Amino acid sequence: MQGAGAAEGRSRGSPSAMDKPDESAKKARLDLPVGHSVKQELVVHDAAAGGGAVVAVAPEHSPRAELAVKIDMCVLHCPLCTLPFKPPVFQCKGGHLACGGCAAQQPSGQCGACADGCGFFDPCPALDAVVSSTRVQCPNAGCHRYVTYHQAEEHRSACAHAPCRCTEHGCGFVGAASDLAAHLSAAHSVPVRPIHYGKVSRFQVPVSTPRLLLVGDDDGRVFLLTVGALGAAATAVSVVCARGSAATKPRFTCKMWVNLTASAAANGGKADIVLVEMQMRSSTSPGAVVAAGEPTFLAVPPVYLVPGADGGDAMEVPLNVRIDKALPWSD
Repeated sequence: MQGAGAAEGRSRGSPSAMDKPDESAKKARLDLPVGHSVKQELVVHDAAAGGGAVVAVAPEHSPRAELAVKIDMCVLHCPLCTLPFKPPVFQCKGGHLACGGCAAQQPSGQCGACADGCGFFDPCPALDAVVSSTRVQCPNAGCHRYVTYHQAEEHRSACAHAPCRCTEHGCGFVGAASDLAAHLSAAHSVPVRPIHYGKVSRFQVPVSTPRLLLVGDDDGRVFLLTVGALGAAATAVSVVCARGSAATKPRFTCKMWVNLTASAAANGGKADIVLVEMQMRSSTSPGAVVAAGEPTFLAVPPVYLVPGADGGDAMEVPLNVRIDKALPWSD
C-alpha cells in the first residue's frame, strides 16, 4: 500500500513520463537578431489525440516585422501573360496559377492546362498576401523608396529621380533632372533663373537664346523654357518640366504673357496682352524640345519685342511667367 501511495503521489505531484510533452510537439526556435519581434507561442496538448498543436498568440501591441529575402521572380509573374501578379490571383484545382485578366479570358473560367477539363479557377488568398507584401527598392539613383513589386514599373517611370538625357550634339549625359540642370548650365552655357511657385517672375528672354532654365526655389525642380521662330509672324515660347516621368499626368500649370506697353496711351491706359495658360508637359529629353512643336505655346508678335539690354540690335521677349503646383499635389 505504501508503494501504491508513493506511486499515486508521484502521479499527482511530479510529472511522469506520460506527463512530459511528446518530442514531436517540440518546436525549434530560431534566434533572430536584436530588434526583430517574434510572436508568442503557446503549446496546447490534446491528451486524447496524444499530440500537440502550436497556437500563435500575438502580443497586444506587436510591431510589424519584416525580413529581407530572395525569391524566384517566376513566383511573382503570371505564367500566361508573364506580367507581375496583382491581387486577385487565381489558382485551379491542379495548382496552375493565373492573374485576374488571364483567368477571365479562359473558356468557361477553366484552366487550359488541366487535361480533364475540370480545373476551374478560384481566388488564391495566400498568394494574394505574398504579392501584396513583396516590395522592392526603386533602382533610380537618389530614390530610396520601396514599392510593391507589381507597382515597381509604374513608380520607376513616375519617379522624380528618373533619369533625363541631354540631347546636345555629341553629348551622352544621363542623370537626374537636378543634375541635368547643372550639366546644361556648366557644359552648354544655358542661362539659369530662379522661380517662386505661385508668384510672377519677370525677365527678358533674348530671341537669339533658344533655351532658359527655370529652377524652383523650394524643391529644385527644373523647367526648360524654349524660344523659337514662327517664321516672320511671331516668336514661340513654351516651357516643359525636365522630369523622367514624362508619361504621367501634369504636376504643374503655367501662365505666360507679354504686355504691349507701347499701346497703353493709345488704348485709354489699357495695354494689349498676349497670354497662354497650360497644363505643363514633362520631358525626359528637354534639350530636344522645340517651342513651336509643343501642344501649347505662347505666340509673341514682333511688335511685342523690345530692344536688348545691351543696346544692340538683338530683340528680347519681355516675359511674365507664373508656375503653380497642380492640386492635389502628388509625386
